[in-house]
Amino acid sequence: MAISHVRAIRTEQGFCIRSDGVRGEGMDGNGRLQSAIVTLQERFASLNWSFHDFPAGQRHEKICRWPGVEDEKILLCVHRSDGVQEPFHYHDFFYFNYTYRGEYDSLSDRYDRRIPIRERELYAGQPFAGHALCVHDNAETIIIGVLIRREMFLRAFLPMLPAGSRLFRFFLDPATDSFSEEFIHFRIEDDSDIHSLLEMMVVEYAFRKEDTQDILKPLALAFLAQVARHYARFGAHLVHKKLSDRIMHYMGGHTDTVTLRDIAVRFSCHPNYVSTLLRRDTGMTFSEILRKLRMERAVILLRESGLPVEEIAMMLGYGSSHFYRVFREYYRMSPRRYLASGGKPQGK
Repeated sequence: MAISHVRAIRTEQGFCIRSDGVRGEGMDGNGRLQSAIVTLQERFASLNWSFHDFPAGQRHEKICRWPGVEDEKILLCVHRSDGVQEPFHYHDFFYFNYTYRGEYDSLSDRYDRRIPIRERELYAGQPFAGHALCVHDNAETIIIGVLIRREMFLRAFLPMLPAGSRLFRFFLDPATDSFSEEFIHFRIEDDSDIHSLLEMMVVEYAFRKEDTQDILKPLALAFLAQVARHYARFGAHLVHKKLSDRIMHYMGGHTDTVTLRDIAVRFSCHPNYVSTLLRRDTGMTFSEILRKLRMERAVILLRESGLPVEEIAMMLGYGSSHFYRVFREYYRMSPRRYLASGGKPQGK
């Protein structure tokens, strides 16, 4: 993918993961908030935005690792840019970028296109998806970023989100679904509680105290719950040309509840036709596809979430004993042995 002409946000220290988005009434009228924004903007240069090389298949890509101090799990940053170039990159943390002022484009890895991001919009992504943020020359842009460590997000926040929600699937799908969405992008309405929660996090982090991380955790969870609500309403749906692709994408998002009859009703097809179509296009039966999707999600949750096996089984639509049996048949070892082996099963 050619990115040599991308215009993006960059600093002498590196780059800032940002999201141009919103400037609600409360964001402008609060003096303490304005002071917090200035403080975080001044503190931005002290963060470590260095790029590192990392292997990605046959290629080597750039990655930005956690820019804050080691013992922090949640970080708020504010960056102001008038347009400089940023290389294409990945990150090892989750980010939620809010455009406080201005606008920019984000170069999408999967779709190979630019996504325009305006004021009053949120842009967020997973560590799994690469991108580059592009600001036009001499266009002032101020971005407030909410950064969450990967392990913190997967263990503390992801299990609190409804298993069937679009946001839950957004954060799990990239590792297992080639049709998954790689970013969140929607406008935040003026009366949204997202504004208030973001303001509180910015102020708390700018004037942080010993217990600031403890205060930020429930605020971040409430923030994510509001993002999930808005994402369900405003998030864009991918459109796939082939019916089998659309069915596979639907199955991947509803692994805990999907049935062949459910798919037949949703896509106005006879169950026998759905079975024939999937076998023809994928070489697998409906049951084999569903088991594969569930097992792929199972190992992600086992490795990353820290949840008990029984809870993971329930999230995937299994009873405990059934889950153990299916997992052992698929990976030829038990879930606990899988973890002890460092995640190197002999899958079928």
